[in-house]
Amino acid sequence: MAKGFFSRFTRSAETSSPDGVPVAPASPPAPLAADVAKVVRNFARQGLPAPPRKAAISLRLDAEVLDWFKARGPGYQTRINAVLRAYMEAAD
Repeated sequence: MAKGFFSRFTRSAETSSPDGVPVAPASPPAPLAADVAKVVRNFARQGLPAPPRKAAISLRLDAEVLDWFKARGPGYQTRINAVLRAYMEAAD
């Protein structure tokens, strides 16, 4: 069995068979990363208020405006929403 990076952090997990061939002990299967992420996400969301609902729409913007928001990185739709919300609150 080839020793990988993490083998140095485990105790001698290998045992020898009567033939002298190393045998790894049986271990329970590890949970899938997606399952672990789902459990952690659900635990973290307990007790939090539900996020406000948003509506999916189609909005036509000038290409320069959209490019400007996109150039500032991921989350451009959230930033557009924040600008529109600030305008709405200032107009009242």
